[in-house]
Amino acid sequence: MGRVVIILAVAAVAIAVLFALRCHQTPSSPPQLDLTEWWGPNELRGKVDNSIRPFQVKFEESVVNDLKSRLKNHRPFTAPLEGIGFEYGFNSKTLNTWVQYWAEKYPFSEREKFLNQFSQFKTNIQGLDIHFIRVKPKVPAGVQVVPILLMHGWPGSVREFYEVIPLLTRQTQGYDFAFEVIVPSLPGYGFSDAPVRPGLAAPQTAVIFKNLMNRLGFKKYYIQGGDWGAVVAGALATLFPDEVLGHHTNMPTARGGCTIVKTLIGAVFPSLVVDPEQADRMYPLSKAFSYILEESGYFHIQATKPDTVGVGLNDSPSGLLAYILEKFSTWTRREHRSAVDGKLEFRFTKDQLIDNLMIYWTTQSITTSVRYYAENFSNNNRELNIEGYKSAVPTWALQAKNELAFQSASILRERYPNLIKAVVLNDGGHFLAFELPKVFAEDVFRAVKAFREWHAKNRKTEL
Repeated sequence: MGRVVIILAVAAVAIAVLFALRCHQTPSSPPQLDLTEWWGPNELRGKVDNSIRPFQVKFEESVVNDLKSRLKNHRPFTAPLEGIGFEYGFNSKTLNTWVQYWAEKYPFSEREKFLNQFSQFKTNIQGLDIHFIRVKPKVPAGVQVVPILLMHGWPGSVREFYEVIPLLTRQTQGYDFAFEVIVPSLPGYGFSDAPVRPGLAAPQTAVIFKNLMNRLGFKKYYIQGGDWGAVVAGALATLFPDEVLGHHTNMPTARGGCTIVKTLIGAVFPSLVVDPEQADRMYPLSKAFSYILEESGYFHIQATKPDTVGVGLNDSPSGLLAYILEKFSTWTRREHRSAVDGKLEFRFTKDQLIDNLMIYWTTQSITTSVRYYAENFSNNNRELNIEGYKSAVPTWALQAKNELAFQSASILRERYPNLIKAVVLNDGGHFLAFELPKVFAEDVFRAVKAFREWHAKNRKTEL
């Protein structure tokens, strides 16, 4: 046993030396992406309308009638196995309840009005009509208005931010600023056009959103992202650090050789990598890896054969419901897998979750949304390795207890050396703004206040 301990200690020292040699070298500058790369049809080059046009969500009667017909005339669902909750996926006994509600009780007209409560627009960026919500606050004199770009992921949409927008755009005690909120739909998601050729991954989305913010008159702004939105936010902070005043993320990630080495060191000596009270969120690695292996089958399919899986999901609203809402169950609480109803209404209502489904169904964007996985894991995007570069932008992490993965602050600082704070919650899941809007909004205010103080201290240009 003593010899094993010595061997482990020597190995740990060797790894630590390797880490010291590899992880503290000055990184090169990130690549310069084409800010005008065209993603629309070639025949429209030079012919598009670049103005900012009002937009409203519309549930066309023909679309609603067709949807109801498909929901009511589905083939019988296969009965679940005895004693099974959501372990095999969406429990078909519960699925019947949801399908019936969507077809017969979901108030289409009322929810259409709900989705139109905020001002929405479209504008053509690099050949694609990009949809976005823009809400300007009404605040008294002495309260500064600052812009923030909020970015969603999959299988979410701009719907994730509806409850948090009013909290961000009002005067809040203790703060001398409020937010002008811009919430775009990712390209290929919901009401934003999809590219017509391969190659549009998170870095290229960052370019589109930078151009969007510039068109709206913002040369400097704050950003926030979760899921794919977090990846886009990281790319924005890396590629355009002179524009991004602060970076808030509820799904922080750092990748590369340095982070792998640190993670492995922590597997032997956790206290060197993570605070003791958070160690169980990272270790043992076998637990983390087994969870990822069990829950990431969708990821592999979407990263390799998105168009195949998209056929069934775009044709069957029952299939779309099961595929998407299963994620809102297990990604909110892992233990919800053991419940017959998936505990979907633990924090969400049926109308809230079906709102999100309606955005995918009415726009027929499920296939183009899952293609985003293939683009982000393409050889070309991996070669860009945007996540391998450090970003000096001040960063703030908000880490939910039930997020899909956890990395300690010491690891995150390998990518974000100006990580001001990592707030570790004892509640919440993957869809944090949607699930806990008050907690989310309060943290964004705290983060931006800290960003402003950081800039004042470091004499950076502020708004």
